Parts: sequence; C-alpha cells; structure tokens
Amino acid sequence: MSPGTDEWSRRDVLKAAVAVGGAGALSACLDLADEPVPEGTSDLSTLPERQHAWNDLLARDGAENVELPRHQTFLYLTLDRDGTPTTADRRAVENALTTLDRAYERSNEGLIHSLAFSPAYFSRFDDPLPENVDLPEPRALSPFETPAFDRQDALLHLVSDRADALLEAEEALTGERDTANGVTMETPLSAAFSVDSRRTGFIGKGMPAERQDVGGVPDGKPVPEESPLFMGFKAGFAGNQATEEYVTIPDGPFAGATTKHVSKLRQRLDDWYVEQEFDDRVAEMFSPEHAAEGLVEGVGDNLGDSSGVTPEIVDRIREHAQQYGRVGHAQKAARANRDEEGNVRLLRRHVESTDDDEASLHFPVLQRRITDFEEVRRAMNGTDLTDEPAIRQRVNNGILEYIFVENRGNFLVPPRRLRALPTPTGEVPGL
Repeated sequence: MSPGTDEWSRRDVLKAAVAVGGAGALSACLDLADEPVPEGTSDLSTLPERQHAWNDLLARDGAENVELPRHQTFLYLTLDRDGTPTTADRRAVENALTTLDRAYERSNEGLIHSLAFSPAYFSRFDDPLPENVDLPEPRALSPFETPAFDRQDALLHLVSDRADALLEAEEALTGERDTANGVTMETPLSAAFSVDSRRTGFIGKGMPAERQDVGGVPDGKPVPEESPLFMGFKAGFAGNQATEEYVTIPDGPFAGATTKHVSKLRQRLDDWYVEQEFDDRVAEMFSPEHAAEGLVEGVGDNLGDSSGVTPEIVDRIREHAQQYGRVGHAQKAARANRDEEGNVRLLRRHVESTDDDEASLHFPVLQRRITDFEEVRRAMNGTDLTDEPAIRQRVNNGILEYIFVENRGNFLVPPRRLRALPTPTGEVPGL
C-alpha cells in the first residue's frame, strides 16, 4: 500500500494520536472509528478482583503468548492535598473508575485500567504497610545509572487496542469530556488528583517500524517491519513469564495485590544496528549459543513460547564469555528469574515509546516483592562477569550498551476493592 491511500492516512493519524493526546487527537480517532467500542458492565461483581488480572482478557498469538494491548498511557498522579485523603477524595476516585468499568468492556478491544500507589503515598499515614508488602522507595539499581525517581502518589495505567477508547477515557477522567463511551462521568478523577506526568507507549508488529524516525534510531529504517519492539525481536514469551497467580500477594490486608516497578529507558540503537550484524544482536539479546546454533529466525517467532534460554545455557555463561567474548541479556537475567522450585518470578509488560521524539521503553514489571525485581536486575547488570577480560560493564554485556535508565518508580497495585485511596492497613474509610 502506498502513501496517500486512505488506509495509510488512517495509520498515520493513529500513530500520532495517543502520543499527542487531547481533544483534537480524540476527534481524529473518533472520525476514523469503524466500529463502536464494546460497552462495559453494570454488574461489577463479574470483573476480576485483581487489578493486574489481564491475561485472560487479552489476545494471544499462535504460540499462546499474551499479546499486550497496542496503545498504552501512563498517568502519574499527585493527590491534591497535604496529609491523608478524605472521604470525598475516595468517592471521587471510586466513582471515576466505576464509570470506566461501566463504559468499556474490560478487554483489549475495550479498556483495561489499574491504579497503583507509591511508597510516598503510603507515607502520608502514620501506620506502616504490612510486613508482607515489600514496597521500598525507588533507587538506582546499577553502578552506572542516575535515574530520576517517580515519587508521585499514584500511577494510572490505561491500555487498549483502540486509540479512541484510550483517549476518550483519559479526557473523561481529567474533566475535559462529560462522557466516556456514552456513560456520564459525574465525578472525574481530577476531582482528587492532578496529572504530574503523562507518558505513552505502544507495542505490536509494525508499530516500531512506523515510528522509527525518532532520536535514538539510526537512518536507513533498520527496525524490521514485523518486529513488535525497536530492538528487532519479540519478547514476553509465555514460558519466561511469571503467572498472575505467582506475583499476587496471597494473604494479609492486601491479599490479591501485587507490586509494580516501572522504569523508563532511553534507547540508543546506532551501534546496535550499524556496527552489529544480525548474529551479533542475537548473541547479545539472547545468548552467544543462540547465534552460534542459529536458534533465532527473524524477530524470533520461531522460538514459540520460550526464549530458548535453557538452564544449560545459563550455566555456561562464563564459558560463553571466554569463548565468544560476550554474554546475552536474557541469559544473564535468567540466573535470578526463577525460584528454587523453578517458577518464573517476574511478569513483564514492557512497551515502546516515542515520547519527546526519542526511542524509549516503558518497563512495567509485576512481582510479589519489589526485591524480586531488584535481584533480577542485579543479575542482568552482569557486574560479577566483568572480571572476564572481554566483558566490560556496558560493552559485550548483553544490551546494556544500548539502554539508559531515566526513571524508576515502585508501586503497589491493590485489589479492586482497595483501589480508591487505601490506608496502609488495607481499608478505604467512607466507602
């Protein structure tokens, strides 16, 4: 299909709409909508109690890997008062989120949302969080990063395959629109919160290629058309993801909750695509053995439901460092990403971004404890491997040479019953 056709114009509008936001972008999306957005439900008891329970609501590929919604918005929120929230604040938040539940089917074709709270939010209260809720303040997790820390009170994560649904919901939540998918927004979220930072993301085959004319990606359009991510490979293999059950806090006042770490990483892919050949990229993304054995074809669809990083490949990491002079990103992280029983510890839901016209990555990851993520990140750093002559802290050390951490934030995603400004003791007074 050539530029100038109706379909090309439609894709071009949708490409920019979510990133730009606002009433104009929403109007353009609504004009292009072919079908109505599926409506939600008035019977809220039919909705999942876990806010992070997305997998059963989403599409899957031929290998049964979950496909994340194509369009995503992250609203970092600040409570509009000092001290603890009021009953009015809680009612405003619950009413706004309930409106979304009634307006949009909870699915990739409608809208999925979750509201999470930071350590800074819980510090407003005198009571501490329960001992089984591991939610430290964000911190630098490598010796070579200096991130800004996201300490806003809350993070609202909105996702959909429908750009019009995403934008309309945001406009209604922020008081710029009276209705959401035909349902009146009587009390917007802005009655309690201000948006401190708005960030956007996307994922899906063709989307990075359409958006690669940004900083951080070299000229020549190197991103493969079929790739869902800027670095040219797929991710989120089912066999390398924790289950939603595993990352759920099982008991205590926040039973049904999970913790969420979100980082933003800037990407610099000139060397990735210009200096590296395909096999070099395979070696550094997966493992040198993947490259030597030709295990990856194209973007990695042939891998099925697993990255192919076996325990044997993990165990040979020093051997690979000595033989090939490099180690793989997935190979390093896998050293810490399973418990003693072999269960995967982290559930990653990362997406790309072109905010500020720069290639970047929003990396939400769910785990029972924030400490679980920190331990996997330390393994990914590969600092313990730098005593090998060829391995430096950022060179020949997975993909560290190409990604730069700009932000880190830690959040608790409570169950739906506690989503409206909970106390640390697991209550929502006044509701």
